Amino acid sequence: MLRQTIAVTGINVKSIPERWAPSLVIVIGLAGVVAVFTALLAMATGFESTLRSTGRADVGVVMRGGSETELNSGLDRESTDLIKQAKGVRIGANGRPVASGEMTIIAELLRAGSLKDASNITLRGVDPEAFALRPQLKIVEGRNFTPGLRELIVGRGVTRQFAGAGLGKAVRMRGSDWAVVGIFESGDANESELWTDINVARTTFGRTGANSVRVALDGPDGFDKVKASLTGDPRLTVDVVREVDYFSGQTKQFRKTIGVLAGVVTIIMALGAVFAALNSMYAAVATRSKEIATLRAIGFGGLPVLLSVMIEALLLALAGGLLGAMIAYVLFNNLSVSTLGQNFTQVVFNFKVTPELVTRGLIISIVIGMIGGLLPAIRAARLPVTTGLREL
Repeated sequence: MLRQTIAVTGINVKSIPERWAPSLVIVIGLAGVVAVFTALLAMATGFESTLRSTGRADVGVVMRGGSETELNSGLDRESTDLIKQAKGVRIGANGRPVASGEMTIIAELLRAGSLKDASNITLRGVDPEAFALRPQLKIVEGRNFTPGLRELIVGRGVTRQFAGAGLGKAVRMRGSDWAVVGIFESGDANESELWTDINVARTTFGRTGANSVRVALDGPDGFDKVKASLTGDPRLTVDVVREVDYFSGQTKQFRKTIGVLAGVVTIIMALGAVFAALNSMYAAVATRSKEIATLRAIGFGGLPVLLSVMIEALLLALAGGLLGAMIAYVLFNNLSVSTLGQNFTQVVFNFKVTPELVTRGLIISIVIGMIGGLLPAIRAARLPVTTGLREL
């Protein structure tokens, strides 16, 4: 049976060039399914990767009780100072707590190449210790902002996606002009922000206190100490989370939405690909009915014929899957885009076409190939010899 299967499969594969049009329909249809599926999930993977890489396990985020995001939180100056002095906060070489009160303000920038399409961007006012809490953040052009002046440093992601935020430019926000004096890179969601001195931001925008406080945790039990100290203080009503958990939580809804969208689109396109495969394989069996009957007449069994048709369908499906994965990788891998985060501001991130996504796409293409090839294969195996021999 194995020899018969190999022999019939060889005949089928060699005849594919003679049937290139229907075979191409299968390949292109499955390539489209895999490319769209992979691209959608690559977007979700890239967004999740960017936010996950932003958070650190040795940093805590303190916000007002019941606040899910920094934008919804608010802490007065007294509360901010109390948080910085909590037990479990690491003390720096200068003898001061490694903690940063941070204010988030929604600003607007035009998208690159557009004169009307403005999007929300996060302006973050920070204390000097903010840089110690984010050692991955490096200024790659220009210099850091000067405390007390309306100066900004801008994330590299902002300069890629938005206009007017380049080095030496002046950014106008709510009636005030800010000079861009530096560009920074961090490889995470911080690159989607504009940074300035928190005290200047407070004065300019008429705010007091902060939206959140980031604290460096002192040792493995630092988080528990900070949480116990702050939640046990009757003067405070705050929530304490690890920074890595804070950003991880922001990805769940986005990934769920993209996952549902990818599933719906994939199912719709897959149904089309299945029908295309059915039609193509039925046509292939019909055109080779006399050939199949002849093989059966000289002793070939029905099972080798069935397996050979299935193998042909799977090979075409695999070719379509590989083509789709290649298209997704070439067009979308590391493609820089931005989307709204939970703070209603843009987060810049790159698509990530991972080996896992490619594998999942190939599995989908193979499953579709199996479904599309099964019924034609059964028909070929059950084709009566006398009927096939009578066909011209």
